[in-house]
Order: sequence, then structure tokens, then C-alpha cells
Amino acid sequence: MKRVFLIVLDSLGIGELPDAPLFNDHDCNTLKRISSSPFFCFENTGKMGMGNIDGLDLPKEDHPTAAVCRLLERSMGKDTTIGHWEIAGIVSPAPMPTYPKGFPREILEEFTRQTGRGILCNLPYSGTDVIRDYGEEHLNTGKLIVYTSADSVFQIAAHEDMIPPEELYEYCRIARGILKGKHAVGRVIARPFTGTPGNFTRTANRKDFSLPPPRPTLLDALYEKGKTVYAIGKIGDIFAFRGVTERALTHSNAEGMRLLSKALDKDFEGLCFANLVDFDMLYGHRRDVDGYARAFAEFDRWLPTFTERMRDEDLLIVTADHGCDPGHDGSDHTRESVPLLVYGQSVNPLNLGTRSGFCDIAATVGEYLGLSFRGDGKSFLPLIALPTQTEKSLCAAAIEAQTKAYSPYSEFSVGAALLTESGKIYTGCNIENAAYPSTICAERTALFKAVSEGERTFSMLAVYGAKREHPRGFDFADDGKIENPGTLTPIPEEPTEETPHFPDHLHTDAWFSDGVCPPCGVCRQALSEFCDPSMPILLVRRDGTFRKTSLGDLLPHSFTNKNLKN
Repeated sequence: MKRVFLIVLDSLGIGELPDAPLFNDHDCNTLKRISSSPFFCFENTGKMGMGNIDGLDLPKEDHPTAAVCRLLERSMGKDTTIGHWEIAGIVSPAPMPTYPKGFPREILEEFTRQTGRGILCNLPYSGTDVIRDYGEEHLNTGKLIVYTSADSVFQIAAHEDMIPPEELYEYCRIARGILKGKHAVGRVIARPFTGTPGNFTRTANRKDFSLPPPRPTLLDALYEKGKTVYAIGKIGDIFAFRGVTERALTHSNAEGMRLLSKALDKDFEGLCFANLVDFDMLYGHRRDVDGYARAFAEFDRWLPTFTERMRDEDLLIVTADHGCDPGHDGSDHTRESVPLLVYGQSVNPLNLGTRSGFCDIAATVGEYLGLSFRGDGKSFLPLIALPTQTEKSLCAAAIEAQTKAYSPYSEFSVGAALLTESGKIYTGCNIENAAYPSTICAERTALFKAVSEGERTFSMLAVYGAKREHPRGFDFADDGKIENPGTLTPIPEEPTEETPHFPDHLHTDAWFSDGVCPPCGVCRQALSEFCDPSMPILLVRRDGTFRKTSLGDLLPHSFTNKNLKN
């Protein structure tokens, strides 16, 4: 049962993007800033390989336990909504509307008409400063404090004694209904507070009312396949609860981490998606370097208590959605790249360098959980996935089957190994004939052998092909057997620099480069009669490496028995 735990450390950027000046940001690096604090600690994230990520000036780990990467944002924004949408597979080419001079009169007049309450402020403001400067007037008049920031947000602050949270949430729903079209801000946010003049404090009853994603996300794809999407923290709000099957609100990082730990005890197949918001809300925006560092150290200390309880097929992904450098000017988010840590028993702890697009996370999670969904990203799973014992056994069987091939005419020998749902392996090789159309491929040999013995359900196929070397050509002996059959290039005894070492020299590789032998079109069509499009196909190279794909990827829109019924 495959489970993915995706944790967003809200605003933990790791260095400005090249286009940061377009967002009025400069010299911003959230992680570097907090690493200067005496309260900073990254002992456990460091062991995973955090310090090995491109561009970070932190101690390196010689033997990291996780795959790591620096991710560059492709969307034109630096806010929570756009960042999370990209993590879930959607790149936003245009920024959401912002209001550096406040919201236009027609928006506020309609909001006042529908709520029956006046408006205070209507300017970009810090959340703590705005209640300090307008809180007393709000109590005296009952008017709502409406403000924004450099992000695409319409925020409403109200004292809980005057306007209970549920009433404030209703005002936010009204605003959400008004803010459409060119004024479709990313989020309408309820900002309740308590206290007395001079001592106002925001409460934990914040609530976000987000714009629904414009296209299907990873969450939608999981929901459609009947898999779990457990949203912890403000994840549900960010996606307008679309695709969410279960949710739990949080009031702190500590509560979020407790819920993540409890989620380890749940039996589900799918995604547990969590946001730890304190980094951003309590420390980034308030420009509290030491507070941010303490919060990160708290997460770092908690991390091993989580990983030591992970199951064999669990995958942990830790990342961020934007930056919020607590040492930067102002109080807004900063345009930064983000870290990526991927940990699990099946993960090869590689440094993936720098990749463009948070959306690669969605593509990778989709592939890991057996979905066709890739969104706007490209999966890095083939780079980091260690082969399972089943995959290694199947590849070995295909290589062995290839040695039995009869291919005197093409001099190209192919072996295939087909795994049934019950766990039995059927092998086949290509068998050529002087009358060329009578030739049969290895894949169909294995498939027809299995079907002829009553098998009908299959779960994986491995294919290995290689050109035979015939220095003197070949001849037929009197008994019809081939003389001088040539040799096959052997699997290397030792790994090369280009071939990372894995047991039995079997591992995944990122590219469809030379050396793989994909099934021919006829074999793909024959396989589609009995095999699901999602069935994995392992294309094995001479060095024992393999590229993992699927029947659906090799033959999209195949002709099946359903077409005969049309």
C-alpha cells in the first residue's frame, strides 16, 4: 500500500530566483538568513542531505539518506496559492491581481452593500500593524478592517468579541463571490484577533477562501481514482477543498506535526498533504529571524520520530512554496527557489541538482501512486527509484530468455518476461523465419505462452534486446543449426561512472536513450488485449539498467474490444 507524505515548510526559500528583481526582491535567502541564528539546527535534515542542495552554504553530508534537489518556480508569482498549485501540477503563466494602492471603489461599495458594514484601511499592510493602527476604531465603529499585501489577497480583520469567527467567515464568502474575473484574487483571508488597544493579538482562527484551481490538479486525479487525499493545515482551503477526501485544520506547526505522526497509523493509499504555516505567518512576515530558526529546529528534531515509523512503501517529500526572508525589506514573501528532500526505503539518495518547476513533485507523486497524471511537470521518479526485488527478478528473466532467441536474419535477439497477477513469470524470445512475416517477437511469445496456459491478468513486463556480434557472418550447418552464433555484449562486472551501482546492476535511468528495446507496434497491440494501460514495462539495457514506462505511454488510445462494440 503506497502512501506519500508531502510536507510544505511554508515559505522556506533557499535563494532568490533570477527574476527576483521583477518582484522587487534582492539578496533574499530565507534558509541562509535563519542559519545565522544561534537557534538554528539542521542535524537531521542535514543527514538527509539538505546541505548538499545546489547553492546552499551549509555543511555537506557524505552519505545522505534522501534524494535532494533545488526547485525553481515556473509560475509568475510568489504567493501561497500559486506555489501550492504548482506543487500540485499547475504552472500559472500570469500573476494573480494585486492591489498596491488598495481595492477599487466598485469592489468595496458592493462589499459594503452586501455585508452592511463599513470599511477601514484598504491599503497594503502588515497583519500585526493593521490591527494595532485600526483595531480600536474597528471596536468603536464596527467597521471591518480590509487590507492586502504584495500578494493576491483580500484580508478581513475583525475582533472576535465584536464579530465572531463564523460571522467573519460569512463576510469572507461574500467577498469571495464578489472577487471574480479581473479581480479574482488568489485568497480571501479571515484574520480574527482579540485583546485590548495596545495589546491586540491575532488568533489561530484564521481561514482562507481560495480561488479554485483553473485545471485539474494532482488532488483531483487522486480523488478520481478513489485514492485518499488527507489535507492537514490550510491545504484544503488552498485548493477550495477540491479533491480532498479528509481534512484536519491546525493552529500551529506542533499540531500539524502531531497530525502527521498520527497519519502514519492510518491505512490508506494516496497522499497526506500538509502545510506547516508558522514559518511564514508567525516568523517570516514578522521578520523574526530567531523565531523562524527555532521553528525550523523544532521541525528538524521531530523529523526522525516520523521517518523511523515509516512503512516500506511510504514516501516522504519535504519542500516549500515560496520564500519569506525574515531579514528582507518589508513584510512580504520573497521570490526564491525551494528545497526538495525525498526519503523512503525505495529512494536512491541522489543529488538531482537544479530542476525547473515545483510541478515535478506532482508528476513524481502521480507516477509513484500509479496515475497517468503528470500535470505540467516531469517525474523524477525514474532517477531516484531503487528497483524492487520483483523488478530485478523480472529483468534477470528477460536477459536469460534473450540468450535463447533464434534471430539469424536480423541478428537482433530479444527476451521478454511477463509477470502474472499471481506472481508467475512467463518468458519468451524472438523466433525468426526465412519467410519474414512468420517471425514472432519475444513479447508475444511470452504473452501467448501465458494465455495458452489460462492466464488472463498481468502486472509487469520486462524486455531486453541486443545486437549479436558476428565477425564472420553466420552459416548454417548440415543439421540446420547456426554456426558461429556470435556473442552478446556482457553486463559489466563493475559499474562505470555513467552507470550508478545497484544490486545486480539493475536500476532506473532518466532517459529514453540508445540501448533499450521497446516492444514493436504489433506487440503493443497484442498486449493491450489483456493488459491494463497502467501496467509497468521495464526496458532493459545491456548494462542492466532499465527505463520504466507503461503500456499506456507506449500505446496511447489503443484499439480494444470496446471499439468493436461501437
